[in-house]
Amino acid sequence: MKILICGINYAPELTGIGKYTGEMAEWLAAQGHEVRVVTAPPYYPAWRVGEGYTAARYRREQRNGVDVCRCPLWVPRQPSGLKRILHLTSFALSSLPPILWQGLRWRPDLVWVVEPPLLCAPAALLAARLAGARAWLHVQDFEVDAAFELGLLPDGPLRRWVEGFERWLIQRFDRVSSISDRMVERLISKGTMPGRRLLFPNWVDTDAVHPLGRESRFRQELGIKADTVVALYSGNMGEKQGLEILIESAQKLADVPEILFVLCGDGAARQRLLKMADGAANIRFLPLQPSERLNELLNLADIHLLPQRGDAADLVMPSKLTGMLASGRPVVATAHAGTQVARVVSQCGLVVAPEDADALAAAVRHLAARPDERETLGHAARHYAVSHWGRNEVLTRAFQGAA
Repeated sequence: MKILICGINYAPELTGIGKYTGEMAEWLAAQGHEVRVVTAPPYYPAWRVGEGYTAARYRREQRNGVDVCRCPLWVPRQPSGLKRILHLTSFALSSLPPILWQGLRWRPDLVWVVEPPLLCAPAALLAARLAGARAWLHVQDFEVDAAFELGLLPDGPLRRWVEGFERWLIQRFDRVSSISDRMVERLISKGTMPGRRLLFPNWVDTDAVHPLGRESRFRQELGIKADTVVALYSGNMGEKQGLEILIESAQKLADVPEILFVLCGDGAARQRLLKMADGAANIRFLPLQPSERLNELLNLADIHLLPQRGDAADLVMPSKLTGMLASGRPVVATAHAGTQVARVVSQCGLVVAPEDADALAAAVRHLAARPDERETLGHAARHYAVSHWGRNEVLTRAFQGAA
């Protein structure tokens, strides 16, 4: 097939949507499909355009068998609700000409667009109609719901108008997918028909991420003692993650020198978290690590940490969870009972209430003192990742019959 992929995030971004879209495009190209991508220069999660790229002009490149068109956009240094809207709007406008041009001249068989940003979906849908192609919307985050429920946008008439437009738009796609059972269920309220909904979870390369069977090299590099229990958070340090709970929990465990909290990543909240943790001997920060060191990083953990705000429940399914489980380590997550995150993590870790630093600290303390329980839960985590989230299996299932 000829497949056109549209979205603001793409490789070489190391985390989030860009990582998955890039891996998917390259996998499709390796299967013999002709793949073109309309995207932005890499900027996430640091909210800075990557070295060697520019946000000021169009650029075309070949990347691992994929033809990539980079479109200009505005990247705010400190994103907020209004700034995010302007940021996404700038890309929606700059990407409109190349998306429509590909639809008219190249005439793809399938146009695949990822949300967020939903603002790209109208252009992708129009391109599909111009080409006589199937249109596929893939929802990584319900950004409209999250923007209102997290207070990034004001409630009221604006919400009713935006949700009405979203519903009208989603109903016009031939296929609509999302990354968890609960998020697929939410698509029902958006008006999608049963035959058009699809579960398309994020995946993990279980050959690349796996238990090492030895001590991670990060321990020696960071001077961490062999008997220290590392509680690791690795990923985007954004405002909607509620990462303050990690600092608060670490401070509550300051009397347990055998436990070390390590926070690895970048994002809009990093500087604020650094200030909160100032002077705490049991908290270490690391910069975002290159992809070739991901497995060593994930194996640094004795316990993985997955904080999530309660008001984001089932609006997002954290993509970082796949790697956590594949590394064969237990997870401590903050999530409400009955949510997708809670259902998964309860099989291979501990789940505590969101925004409850005391409960999170108690869960970390519990697992830190019980290496046998950590090992048992870690085996369960690895088994879940291999059986549910293997990359080839997920992508093969999703694209069967996509033409």
